[in-house]
This record gives sequence, C-alpha cells and structure tokens, in this order.
Amino acid sequence: MALKPESQQTGARIVGQGNETAAGPGPYVMAASTLEGDRVFSSDNQEIGKIKEIMLEVDSGRVAYAVMSSGGFLGIGDKLLALPWSALTLDTTNKCFLLNVSAERVKHAPGFDKDHWPAMADLEWRTTVHEYYGTPGYWENGLLAERGEDLPPEEPGSLGSPQARGTVGRGGREL
Repeated sequence: MALKPESQQTGARIVGQGNETAAGPGPYVMAASTLEGDRVFSSDNQEIGKIKEIMLEVDSGRVAYAVMSSGGFLGIGDKLLALPWSALTLDTTNKCFLLNVSAERVKHAPGFDKDHWPAMADLEWRTTVHEYYGTPGYWENGLLAERGEDLPPEEPGSLGSPQARGTVGRGGREL
C-alpha cells in the first residue's frame, strides 16, 4: 500500500481506493501523460470536459494548471479552461477529476481557444483565474516561504518573487 508523504497540501487532493490496487508509483507521483484525457466532473456531478494538458511552473517544478477542453465536437469549437491544480481532486476509484465549482459556473469561466493561449505567467491573468475558482494562487503565502522568499507584511498574498519585482501588484503597489 502506497503511503502519502507528509507534506503541506498545495496541489490536487486525492480520493478513492486507486492507490491500494494500482501497480506503480501512483497516485501520489504520476506521469502527466497518464492524466491527459481524464474526465472532469463539476461539484454538481456533471461531466464538464477532459484534461488536455498539464502546465508546469518550470522554475519550481510545481503543477500550476490543468488545461481542460470543454464543449465542442471532436476538438472543433471547444473552449479551453486553465483550472488551478489546487481546485481539482483526483478520484482514483473512478479515474477522473472533480472540480470545486458547478457546471453553470464553468460555462461562464474565463477560457481561450487552442490558437490563442494566454500568458499564464502574467500575474493579473493568474490572479483572475484563481479568484474565479476560489483558490489561493500557487505562488502565494506558504509556497513562497518554501522558496525562502518573504511576503511584504503590509500586503499578504502578493507576489514577492524576484521575477515579479518591478511589476504592479494588487492595490497598485510595485512589487
């Protein structure tokens, strides 16, 4: 039986009995390609799409987003949505993901098409996506502390990484 390493929860949660029956390293360490094509269900149990891509923050090695394809037919007319990794729960029994919002909310979620991807490293874009799904940004609070970076005490939750300095954060304050 695989045991979960002791660590702070920063990614997708895992539920189900898959770790007891699966051979190999899963479900706590998995190849991203094994998750592509997995169905995604909303909080009201509606199938809302399939995982198309797993997006990594390269410098930290963290999973930032799962890109879900929703709607359309045979890839034509589908809408792509960047789902914060922390908004998802991996259901190992049913081999799918559960998203923490309703199907109706997903219909109105900010999305993009396959030929016009957003700049996912852009702080304003990241903040908008995480606020929409009600999740803290993967770059905020405890995650910055893991990197040895400090948050400005007067503005908790702002991005204080060296890459962001010189950009304008929440409240118009330069980071």
